[in-house]
Amino acid sequence: MDKKQFAFGKENFILLAISVLIIIIGFLLVSGGKTTEETGFDPSIFNARRLLVAPIVIMIGFGSVIYAILKKPKE
Repeated sequence: MDKKQFAFGKENFILLAISVLIIIIGFLLVSGGKTTEETGFDPSIFNARRLLVAPIVIMIGFGSVIYAILKKPKE
């Protein structure tokens, strides 16, 4: 019986799943915070977590997705 050949190996799928989790964590970091009043302004939208850390985490996640796709599976 011939074994089917897949484009991705097990390691690729694991790396892809980890990458997606990193992206989700980045989007969770950028979200949150709400105003208590309808016309109120919440200055926490300009904190370092949302403007610096979250985009870096998201870009690391997308970069690791590219790596997981391009990584050659072990024979």
